[in-house]
Amino acid sequence: MSHPGATATDRHRVVVVGSGFGGLTATKALKRADVDVKMIAKTTHHLFQPLLYQVATGIIASGEIAPPTRMILRKQKNAQVLLGNVTHIDLANQTVRSELLGHTYVTPYDTLIVAAGAGQSYFGNDHFAEWAPGMKSIDDALELRARILGAFEQAERSSDPARREKLLTFTVVGAGPTGVEMAGQIAELADHTLKGAFRHIDSTTARVILLDAAPAVLPPMGEKLGNKAKARLEKMGVEIQLGAMVTDVDRNGITVKDPDGTFRRIDCATKVWSAGVSASPLGRDIAEQSEAEVDRAGRLKVLPDLTVPGHPNVFVVGDMAAVEGVPGMAQGAIQGAKYAANAIKAELKGANPAEREPFQYFDKGSMATVSRFSAVAKIGPIEFGGFIAWLAWLALHLVYLVGFRRKLTTLLLWTVTFLSKKRGNLTITEQQAYARTRIEELEEIAALVQDPAKEAV
Repeated sequence: MSHPGATATDRHRVVVVGSGFGGLTATKALKRADVDVKMIAKTTHHLFQPLLYQVATGIIASGEIAPPTRMILRKQKNAQVLLGNVTHIDLANQTVRSELLGHTYVTPYDTLIVAAGAGQSYFGNDHFAEWAPGMKSIDDALELRARILGAFEQAERSSDPARREKLLTFTVVGAGPTGVEMAGQIAELADHTLKGAFRHIDSTTARVILLDAAPAVLPPMGEKLGNKAKARLEKMGVEIQLGAMVTDVDRNGITVKDPDGTFRRIDCATKVWSAGVSASPLGRDIAEQSEAEVDRAGRLKVLPDLTVPGHPNVFVVGDMAAVEGVPGMAQGAIQGAKYAANAIKAELKGANPAEREPFQYFDKGSMATVSRFSAVAKIGPIEFGGFIAWLAWLALHLVYLVGFRRKLTTLLLWTVTFLSKKRGNLTITEQQAYARTRIEELEEIAALVQDPAKEAV
């Protein structure tokens, strides 16, 4: 059944797809414009993705990095928040189709801003996800936290040395910023926070392995900073294996192909996948209806004004847009969203869309934290690491958190964690750890009920 997703209005209708950095920034930037904004997103919160790894390792609570979008925008009278998974964009009829719990909704637009972001890419091996969750959602972070801490709990109860070793081996796939941050925090969790908390095992004997098919750590940040991060991780006991391509992932470990063509096995219970991203499938949906193309990651190749060829009223921003020189980071989404909102406001005052100035990205630099008191940063031509970079990283991430209370709470949690080595969010549940596999089991049972002729494999 189809339902209208919008009420009749004479004002210019702007539909924003996504509630991430791009979607939220665009919506807020249109606060005083003479438009009606409808933000459609598949979650009820705005996710501050760069801090997901801190939720996964017990430093901060999920609520600090995922404030409800409806609460953020409740005073913005021209904005409406709609929950739903956008499944199709009809460029010819200027409508957006979304689904929520079996119901389909169609929302018309005059201008569309698509900021649907990106998901984890397993490079065609989506079955890896069952055993190696990514780091793209709150569900992912809570699942990983439960798996990481659950591995220590299981090891405490095990009397089999081989099983204990497997349980205390943690593998992080992908040596980009997320992988580096995740590996560093698992090592600190084992070496400091959990030290002395068990009687049968020594948490400091845990192995943390960071591997990547690339020949370097943090490739986008250059050799100097990559080597700094690598040296710091190795000092913490993290085993770094480069040129190692993961070819298989299962319950008990991973299979790796080394540069010399040989295959080897790493037995490990907990795997984290941070090796690649894949843009929202809406990019391909738009490309099929226009002259736009998508790149290998599924990102849409947009015009210099961030619009789809032949559709000057359809902007694509953030991780979904392939724009030369614009990295897939929060800043790209934020600046692109502000540009789109300014273009809409200018055209409401009579500006010609054909005369738009091209989007100009201002590179504010990139940073990655490695451990307590240590980070690496690249701001223009300046590269630096260590304690100063770590302070700069803390300050930058506090600035972009939404709401004063969240900034204050996060600062307090950081102070406690980094000065005392204690973490206040180590609660785990069985559902968090195994929900993904339980859901798949239920789907298999449902399929058997529908077709009794099938046999369970």
